[in-house]
Amino acid sequence: MKLRRIRGAVLRLVRSRLTSLALGLALVLPAAWVRFQGRIDAWWVEGLSLVALAIGVALLWTALVGLRPDWEE
Repeated sequence: MKLRRIRGAVLRLVRSRLTSLALGLALVLPAAWVRFQGRIDAWWVEGLSLVALAIGVALLWTALVGLRPDWEE
């Protein structure tokens, strides 16, 4: 039951372009700083920043391009 609620929240987030753009930027900017300028050598920080960067870029892409339809007629 809880997994369905989380899935629904993520889908609503992606459908809202402004929210998706804001959250994407909030994830990309600090993650990019850690990846390219940060002086932190902990393996888990680098891994976490890589995951945050990938999710942020995916949210930005969805906000800019939009969602594809599920089918074409």
